[in-house]
Amino acid sequence: MKIVALVAAAALALSPVTPALAEQAPAPPVDLDALFVGAHPDDEAFSLSTLGQWNEDHDVRTGVVTVTRGEGGGNAVGPEEGPALGLLREAEERTAVGKAGVREVFNLDDVDFYYTVSAPLTDQIWGDDTLEKVVRIVRQTRPEVLLTMDPAPSPGNHGNHQQAARLAVEAFYAAADPKAFPEQITREGLRPFAPARLFLGGGRGTSQVGPTCAATFRPANPAQNVYGVWSGRASQSQGKTWATIEREAQRSYASQGWAVFPDVPSDPAQLGCDFFTQVDSRVPFPEPGTAAASAPTAILDGALTRPAGSVPLGTLLDLRPSTFDVRPATTFTVKVTATAPSRESLGRSAVALKAPEGWQVSGSGDLGRIAAGRTGSATFTVTPAQGASGRARLAATLTTDHGRGYTDRQVEISPAVRGGQQLLPQVAQYEKWTAELGVPQLRGLVTPVLTLPSGGSRPVGVVVTNVSGTTQSGTVRLDLPAGFTADRAEAPYSGLAAGASTTVPFTVTNADPSLKTSNQGGDYAYTITTTSADGSSVSKPALELVPAVAIPQATAAPAIDGVEGDGEYSGPALDISRLWEGTACSSAADCSGTAKVTWRDDTLFLVVHVKDDVVGTRLPASDCKRHWRTDSVEVTLDPRGTSENTSTTFKAAVLPVTAEGPPCALRDADNHQGPATGVRVASKVSAGGYDVELAIPMETLPGAVDPAHLGLNILVYDSDTQDKTGQTRIGWSTWGGVQGDPYRWGVATLPGYQPPAGRPTTPPNPVIPDTGLSSLDSPQSLEQAVRVHLPLAGGPAAKESESGWVSSAASGQNAVKVTLRANAAGKAHLFVRDDQGTAGSRVVTVSGRGTTTVTVPLTRALGAHPTVVAGWQATGGGTLATQTRVR
Repeated sequence: MKIVALVAAAALALSPVTPALAEQAPAPPVDLDALFVGAHPDDEAFSLSTLGQWNEDHDVRTGVVTVTRGEGGGNAVGPEEGPALGLLREAEERTAVGKAGVREVFNLDDVDFYYTVSAPLTDQIWGDDTLEKVVRIVRQTRPEVLLTMDPAPSPGNHGNHQQAARLAVEAFYAAADPKAFPEQITREGLRPFAPARLFLGGGRGTSQVGPTCAATFRPANPAQNVYGVWSGRASQSQGKTWATIEREAQRSYASQGWAVFPDVPSDPAQLGCDFFTQVDSRVPFPEPGTAAASAPTAILDGALTRPAGSVPLGTLLDLRPSTFDVRPATTFTVKVTATAPSRESLGRSAVALKAPEGWQVSGSGDLGRIAAGRTGSATFTVTPAQGASGRARLAATLTTDHGRGYTDRQVEISPAVRGGQQLLPQVAQYEKWTAELGVPQLRGLVTPVLTLPSGGSRPVGVVVTNVSGTTQSGTVRLDLPAGFTADRAEAPYSGLAAGASTTVPFTVTNADPSLKTSNQGGDYAYTITTTSADGSSVSKPALELVPAVAIPQATAAPAIDGVEGDGEYSGPALDISRLWEGTACSSAADCSGTAKVTWRDDTLFLVVHVKDDVVGTRLPASDCKRHWRTDSVEVTLDPRGTSENTSTTFKAAVLPVTAEGPPCALRDADNHQGPATGVRVASKVSAGGYDVELAIPMETLPGAVDPAHLGLNILVYDSDTQDKTGQTRIGWSTWGGVQGDPYRWGVATLPGYQPPAGRPTTPPNPVIPDTGLSSLDSPQSLEQAVRVHLPLAGGPAAKESESGWVSSAASGQNAVKVTLRANAAGKAHLFVRDDQGTAGSRVVTVSGRGTTTVTVPLTRALGAHPTVVAGWQATGGGTLATQTRVR
């Protein structure tokens, strides 16, 4: 008796399994056409217009992988947090994506923690098995099109989003590689699977709105392929634009405050496109600039749809340069390979290679006759033009007896040596990832930036890399913008070996402290010119000014009473009115503020004055951690001013008033979440605003303070509603996502302060939330697992010899009697369900092989169509989901 057959029968019939049913062939797992990989519920929410169009017009079946259930986020509709919030957010997601015809949501059960912009921290918390789970789902569901998010550490880009995208990109290649996670093949019976096309959501560039949004898109990198799907098209079945349907879906995320999202424009001409940037393709795709490339099916073409005149579906077409980094007037080779579908020939075939104007291309593109399942290839010699630079596109056009195909690849042209500003740790780690994975087309997406304190100096290293095959020498020159100086304008390098890198140091100073800081000043771009034997390379990084302050020592410790007493704070008033996210303040009375900071002994003191004409929701003190949903103040401290992410910092949020009355303070998204132990706080709330005062013992910080470089920020969250949603965020050092970006916080010095001897400078290991909902405790996930015939959470199926399942269920007085059958010991998670949801649940441990009868108490009377769904956790690992009707 095969357990897989038992599950299939139970899933299809929703009735007790019998030996006769068990003999039927097992149902195959769900076969998807497209798969979106995100980090949280709602990450797919701005692609639903596209997914809905594909489903309605072309029967494209899309699934969504959600690495976490978003338990670390806020909750605007109730007190649920942790696993209970995860259950709520999963339900919201299933409702939202269902409006676009998406039924399958695969939760991976990884823990969701606080907002971070760090992919390395995310990778550390999620662990090494997350990629294995994504690969398993790809191999199980076999999607031709893979969609995901932005993997780059772009300013403000959530680190969880970055990491989810990197997992998707890695899975695109790993799922096709039999050497990757081979036990999935040898033990679980899966097969390698190669998705046809891979895309990132969004596109760097500009476009017009309206029906020409796809055709008028101009990518920032002209060699990049970006496709758009217009959201202004009307749904045939729903009679409204897909942008409207997408917005209605987004409002399903009420826990995230999205229920109040405004309507989209009613005029379709004011609606834009969903854009997607192609990372890679194994199949031919529409040529940029053609009508096919701006059609709604452009992303599907070659993978799921076949435009008129194109090669048969299943045709593979690959263009592979011998190197990504090419040099002017230096020859390299390009190989183009075409493979016919397994059951259809291409006939007489040839390929032509197109390079930018002025480049030389030689070689025969004759591929001969390509029979079904056979491959033909051609190699070309390419020489870039003298003086060529930047990214370029190499394109191949395939001509066969049965249609045409197109593909292309990027290369980057530079002289023998290139120089660039040293990278931030997160950006350097990302660039290393692109190199190790072999996706150089994704490198360089983030403009190199470094922060500099207003009126201060910092070392700036220029990393010089020799991409040639011979030793090189030359110079590096900085051309800085007005208001900045360097200790030297030019510096030499010499004897740089082929393939090697070296760092040329400079010291840069902000000589004009009157220049605007933060996002008000923006990026101060400058030019680095690096010379070598065959020319010069030019890069354009930027400096960003952050505010700076010298914090004076107080003559006496201020009284923490919410009032700035005479002489308590002798330092300057810091302007904390700069906008960093949300709607701009309508006036100073709407939202603005100042702050003062001082220190005494081993304690930091702050007083914050906020003007605010409307009081936001008064949250209970127990909800202090979700401060961004109402009026609050956040103080962030980076003891050494060198943190890569907030796990090595101190962050405390203060609600000036709570539902109970007094203020509350709580640490969040830092080294040690929870009560702000040791911190004293007081507030005064009056008509037109409030004042907050804090005393922060520096011993509570994760490491000894560097008195010459303390990272400091003071942020204000403003809400003018009673629906637990914020509208405006202002502060001292302001950039999008700055609460997670320690390098962009302001710089404070503490003249005269010295930390106590022996206080460690290395922060302790961070305390990270680790409570996420298990799919075994999600009846929604269990029901899907039964329906699509797959195990839970991207994990393996339980072995037949270790499995248990529900075989029958009978309704009784205020309870349901469930019969379980098991081949071994394990744990069963039982849910009694009807059309209204869950009516009762119970978790039971089964001691061994045999039949067990379990009574599940009901919390209410049963409604229509009652069933019992069960999740089985085998002792040796692996899961099984079964379901049966309640008799």
